[in-house]
Amino acid sequence: MRLFTISCGLLLLSMAAAAQEIPRFTFNINGGFTQPRGPLGVRTDSGWNAGAGAGYNFNSYVSLTGQFAFNDLGINSSTLNGLNVPDGNIHVLSATLEPVVHLVPRSPVDLYLTEGGGLYHVPRELTQPGLASAVGFDPFFGFYPTAVPVTQVLSSYSVNKPGWNAGIGFAVGTKWHGKVFAEARYTQVVIGNERYMDYIPVSFGFRW
Repeated sequence: MRLFTISCGLLLLSMAAAAQEIPRFTFNINGGFTQPRGPLGVRTDSGWNAGAGAGYNFNSYVSLTGQFAFNDLGINSSTLNGLNVPDGNIHVLSATLEPVVHLVPRSPVDLYLTEGGGLYHVPRELTQPGLASAVGFDPFFGFYPTAVPVTQVLSSYSVNKPGWNAGIGFAVGTKWHGKVFAEARYTQVVIGNERYMDYIPVSFGFRW
């Protein structure tokens, strides 16, 4: 019993010491490219992503992060031809809660694993180029009517669905008291009726 008590005390002391060596709160910004997979990959082209997050470091090994992300995927030409529309896109906005496990936090290269879930908002739009009336101005001719190019939305539909992601990444420390990181996450959004949206965002960013 005494040995167990001593072991618990040492564990708590080590966790407290580790917590003092790292910032209590963490923040990140990131961006990169997104690769669709499965049925989504058949209908869309590769896209891009951007995101930001904030979290809490429990110790040097475990943290919990709230992450916001935006992914943009253009509908590919074969799908657009089948729908008989000139253009379209799918956006994915997500808010997730993600535990992060740092495997070698004291190493020059921090290798980490993450997995989490949350809410995914998915707007889908079919569009075409168009013109809108506007008023221009010239110092000599004054005000005059003109037309400017716009994007006309032919159809718009959005859903809110649950989803999850899991990934791996690595980070390298910098002289600015932060870390540059690169990571990839497999993401799946549950659309319903055994239908899913699968994609892999590959992101590069900075973490404080």
